Amino acid sequence: MPSSTPRDLLIHARWVVPIEPRGAVLEDHSIVVQAGRIEAILPREQASAIPARQVLERPAHAVLPGFVNAHAHAAMTLLRGAAAGRPLEPWLRQVVWPLESRLVDADFVRDGTEQAIAEMLLGGTTCFADMYFFPEVVAQLASDLGMRAAVAVPVLDVPTVWAATIDEYLDKGLRLADEYRGHPLVHTFFALHSPALSTDATLARVRTLADQLDAPVMIHLLESADDAARERSRHGIDPVDRLERAGLVNNLLVAVHCVHLDEAGIGRFADVGASVVHCPTSNLKLASGIAPVAAMRAAGLNVALGSDGSASNDRLDMLSEARLAALLAAGATGDAAAVGAAEALEMATLGGARAMGLDAGIGSLVPGKWADLCCVDLGKVSVQPVIDVLESLLHSASRADVSDVWVAGRQLVEDATLLRIDTASLRARTNRWQSRVLAARNSLPGN
Repeated sequence: MPSSTPRDLLIHARWVVPIEPRGAVLEDHSIVVQAGRIEAILPREQASAIPARQVLERPAHAVLPGFVNAHAHAAMTLLRGAAAGRPLEPWLRQVVWPLESRLVDADFVRDGTEQAIAEMLLGGTTCFADMYFFPEVVAQLASDLGMRAAVAVPVLDVPTVWAATIDEYLDKGLRLADEYRGHPLVHTFFALHSPALSTDATLARVRTLADQLDAPVMIHLLESADDAARERSRHGIDPVDRLERAGLVNNLLVAVHCVHLDEAGIGRFADVGASVVHCPTSNLKLASGIAPVAAMRAAGLNVALGSDGSASNDRLDMLSEARLAALLAAGATGDAAAVGAAEALEMATLGGARAMGLDAGIGSLVPGKWADLCCVDLGKVSVQPVIDVLESLLHSASRADVSDVWVAGRQLVEDATLLRIDTASLRARTNRWQSRVLAARNSLPGN
């Protein structure tokens, strides 16, 4: 590395947590960023000789990869708190779907997604996988705000405000995929809502297109205890068997929730290199249960973490999801080490990147990868003393301790302040939606 050439950014940190190798913590190290990518991670003494256009001192901080929220319905921030106290099916059918039919349009998606991006960035999330309507709005907004996003091509066998037929869903979605092919920040994938809302013909079409485009296929799977029984009643076959019959059980599959995935299903997914996205807070709030994450990881299955939508979680907070995942695994298995701090942080970063096929560029701090970085202040009273950095990050720190965030080397949060989002304008828009959501909810039967 020629020391006479100024680099774009040099961050001197108390600790660097690269995620790869698992459990590594580099003390008094520095990150060199050039052209949006990590050029080197060096001991501070060595890095200090490198000239840089911007030099940042973070003397009590840990720098780690930005979190990857591997399953979100970002625009549903506008439905935060609107459907509490119901399990999954009544939650969907009595409140969420009726509200969406009254409210969702391109403006709803734009304002709700901007609110979500603001919240996620402040919590250290630098990439999210979004599954919602008007994906073209989400893609454009993420690009404009400098946020990394994997945006779903939604595919349902029911008409919605965005598309009326399977042909329309796929035609619109494929145009979106073409438009963003090769984009530095925005990626696309296919999203089937669930086996229940997908015909066999649709499953087969999506499998063919996903194979052609080498694109992940996300689907809600075995979220509630009744899902398998309902599928067997409708189709005479278990939902995992049905996906396998369609050719979708492969390394492109991203199965969300899997609260009730059995040992055989775990083994089948692990064998083909599929991924599972664990959404612990949402699963608990909807009383869906606790996913067998320890068994999944023991089988070698890639497990990522997701927030789900704010209507079933209320927070888009990946650090709290990681902490809850570790605690639930310990409580469910009786093994306090079932999912340790290193494993939980890996699930929240590299696990999500792997699930979405983005791990060659993000998810860990490795020279050559994009500089998607999250800086957490461990010097606060609520975190001290720092005996074990990974334990402190997971169990003592919170999203309020995130000080700085970069995506592709561009700083989007500085001193816990958003740099590219007008929060006053955003607040005014969300306030207007608050009134509309309240009026719509109050008009529903039983409210």
